[in-house]
Amino acid sequence: MAAAKAKSAALSVADKCRNILAAGWEAHLNTIKADAKGSKGEIYTSRVHYMVQKGTPYLIVPENDMHNISDPRSGCELAQVTQKLPSRVAMTGDVLRMKDTKVPIIADSLKKAILKEHKAACEASHGVSAILSSAGATCKSRSEGLLSLLNEESSYSIYKFDISSCAYIDSSGGSHNIELDSFELPRADLLMPFSAQLIDGINRSEPRRRALMLFCFEYFNVTARNAVLLSIDHLGFDVLAKVPERASTIDIPQQYCWKEFRFTFKEAAKDVEDFCRMLVELEGETMQSIKSYSGLG
Repeated sequence: MAAAKAKSAALSVADKCRNILAAGWEAHLNTIKADAKGSKGEIYTSRVHYMVQKGTPYLIVPENDMHNISDPRSGCELAQVTQKLPSRVAMTGDVLRMKDTKVPIIADSLKKAILKEHKAACEASHGVSAILSSAGATCKSRSEGLLSLLNEESSYSIYKFDISSCAYIDSSGGSHNIELDSFELPRADLLMPFSAQLIDGINRSEPRRRALMLFCFEYFNVTARNAVLLSIDHLGFDVLAKVPERASTIDIPQQYCWKEFRFTFKEAAKDVEDFCRMLVELEGETMQSIKSYSGLG
């Protein structure tokens, strides 16, 4: 059974941070060069690629990039690009140059993980493939983005990123510091690397958007005029729905606002197939429930 828990608790800030790290593969890297007085005189920023492998973050930087790795005090920002004002993760730490002998070993390890994700996408069921392929052309999975970069012809450098501070920045701009002592970085995952494609593919489907509206009605007793999938994770998903601000009255026109709703699966989804199966089951259960008390069943 995939039935969601109504009014379930929101994910912790640490979980949201972990999910963004697991889902993404692009970041903005800021390297800072200090002068003799210790002032931060020069800051160079560029978009780089990253990957967390076996609990360690690695940055994949083009060889011709102008980052100053000699001064290790750097900042890295990663965004969850599912909102107009995206929630994101901002980290500071040391960018450590890898020994030449270690780079091929690490690159091979990263490539094996990416190939595993690529294999999962190629072997996906028809239903999952339909959702992934319906995503926009600019919405790539991590395997699509990194596989070509990690081939032998690409010219890049790999750096280890040693985190000294980490903060989750919500869609309103609020910053929430993460306690690193208790924060666990993401491990190998066959769901989150596909999250951007899943979200975009589902949001481009009118039937699935209507299903999200029905979820809000069934589990929260609110009538939504519109709804989009905001984020997904192994435990469930978040929906952004346009709902009435207050109870309707005859003489006052109804006003609507956008509000987030959290839906939690009864069991964790192991991978992209599992997530889509549970979502389809939830759609079916919701339709049957509504039919049973509406007289349509």
